[in-house]
Amino acid sequence: MNKILYLHGFASSADSTKAKVIECFVKKNTSSTKILIPNLDNNIKKAYQQIEEIIKAESPSSIIGSSLGGFFGTYFSEKYNLLCVNINPAIPPIDMSEYLGENQNYSTGEKFFIDQGQLDFLDVMNKKLRNLKNHQNFLTLVQSGDEVLDYKLAAEYFSASHIEVIFGGNHSFEDFESQIPRIQNFLNMH
Repeated sequence: MNKILYLHGFASSADSTKAKVIECFVKKNTSSTKILIPNLDNNIKKAYQQIEEIIKAESPSSIIGSSLGGFFGTYFSEKYNLLCVNINPAIPPIDMSEYLGENQNYSTGEKFFIDQGQLDFLDVMNKKLRNLKNHQNFLTLVQSGDEVLDYKLAAEYFSASHIEVIFGGNHSFEDFESQIPRIQNFLNMH
């Protein structure tokens, strides 16, 4: 059984559009692939721990990550030598200081706090991701119209990996469905 772990972005949820598109595709078009889509905790340290526990319990062969989920996906892909598809990923050095204090989850409406301890934790992760070791494990999809993250930084960071730069679009990744065949081939989803 091929298991894929999907990691949504910051202040999002398992109900995100891309998560639902991937889940629907896997259920309708594959027989030997299972998709795991957890609701990640809004707390960065707790989300990290949650991902670590899922990987240890489920042993996925690959990760799909969007935005902050792409940052986590990159980290855990390097740590466990997993395939990883990133969609408009946040890349190191990630700086989330603008979110210090109270925030609200876009999907659930839940209010939560980002404190300095969580930002320090991200800095430790940043240092471990300074240089990728397993370039062949990554497929990165970015759109130049991303209004949240600079696509050029992701294109440079993943330049030795498989990368697709689509001009236009936005941070949500317009026409994501068109990328499913490419993701399917890269992750060997059957």
